Amino acid sequence: MSRKTPGLRVLFVDDEAALRAIIAEQLPALGHQVVVCADGTEALKELQQGAFDIAIVDLRMPGLSGWDVAEHIRRYAPDTDIVIHTAHGDVDSVVRALRMRVFDFLPKPCDFVELEHLLARCTEKRRLQNRLLALESELQAVRGRTLLVGETPVMCQVRQLIERVAPTDCNVLIQGETGTGKELAARLIHELSERRDQPFVPVNCGAIAENLVESELFGHARGAFTGAEAARKGLLEVAHGGTLFLDELGELDKAMQVKLLRFLESGEIRRVGDNKAFHVDVRVVCATNRDLKQMVEQGQFREDLFFRINTFVIQLPPLRLRTDDIQRLAEHLLKRGSGRRNYELTPEALDCLRRYHWPGNVRELANVLEHARILSRDGCIRAEDLPNWLTGHTADSNAIDDAFKQWLDAQPRTLKDIERFVIEHTLQRNDCDKRRTAEQLGIALKTLYNRLNSYRELRDTA
Repeated sequence: MSRKTPGLRVLFVDDEAALRAIIAEQLPALGHQVVVCADGTEALKELQQGAFDIAIVDLRMPGLSGWDVAEHIRRYAPDTDIVIHTAHGDVDSVVRALRMRVFDFLPKPCDFVELEHLLARCTEKRRLQNRLLALESELQAVRGRTLLVGETPVMCQVRQLIERVAPTDCNVLIQGETGTGKELAARLIHELSERRDQPFVPVNCGAIAENLVESELFGHARGAFTGAEAARKGLLEVAHGGTLFLDELGELDKAMQVKLLRFLESGEIRRVGDNKAFHVDVRVVCATNRDLKQMVEQGQFREDLFFRINTFVIQLPPLRLRTDDIQRLAEHLLKRGSGRRNYELTPEALDCLRRYHWPGNVRELANVLEHARILSRDGCIRAEDLPNWLTGHTADSNAIDDAFKQWLDAQPRTLKDIERFVIEHTLQRNDCDKRRTAEQLGIALKTLYNRLNSYRELRDTA
């Protein structure tokens, strides 16, 4: 059974009380939310308090005319579609409506069959708009269905869990180190669900500035803050009917954790600067590489939010625990990134890949193979085509261990001292490439920057 398309938020403005009463009764029966207003002034107040998908406006009303309301909508709520409801359509009105990019005309007296068709067209239009706004998800469709490559028992178990939970609307928490494929798992959950024809919207919570997270997720009203010249949809609204993927959930501050919990409990959002909440139908899939349970114990993560998102947990294994999948993964990644050309791994190159410990997991493997693909001249990837730091890793690992032991034995060390040694040594080994260092250490890039800044401050005060 296919999933029902989410309804619209409708503003209906008309000075006929009997018609307003009928609309207020009929549209909810069709699955839509509706607010009825008797005049333009009342309509402007509703527009200031909340967001609407479509506004059906009578042209001739006492006080503000339908054109005044339409002008206000076009200027301050450009995401709202406008329908002119009138018994006085003429050429001048049509021309003016075209210039205002009005969605359609609805003649008086109101024909409810025609109104239902009009709302259906608006629903389809908004569905397509949301799909465009979530364009990143469609790029994956060009490459084909999302695949979690691997035939080891642990990966087969992961796929079985995804297939069981995908058809439900259950909250899912995906755990795993950086680069293990948490977003791929979330995409597969979406593609196997009833929401597959609606948007999949990925959000990296760690990549958004703290002062912008609320606006990005919930949207904002015009004038909500400096620079907010027009109302803007949040990503929760963009994902209406589909799936929102919150990656690096542990990076959210406590204030945003409260707002996210409120949404998960009520299904309602309120744009920044708006007084009125409205309902959106979104499935939320979360992911993190951090230990949320430990964060709860340390007071860094809300316990009630943890229990809310912890309904169904999928643990993705690190690549070092499924080395039997490396050949299959490498072949898949080379095929995906090479277009029509076929690349093959020599036994020596494959042996190097299998002996490496892959702190950056599948993402690091993809980067290594891209490096090798560029250096390969004949479609055959040899050990010498792999990065030097990888092929030399096994050779110098004993030297690294000896250096660490000498440093550790020199004097008593704290856990923070050891963490700093590992971070600075890994950064040096990667020629100060911070992104690769963060991937190998299994931490967020922002976390690495924070650690390095704290070390710099310690040196400055020493």
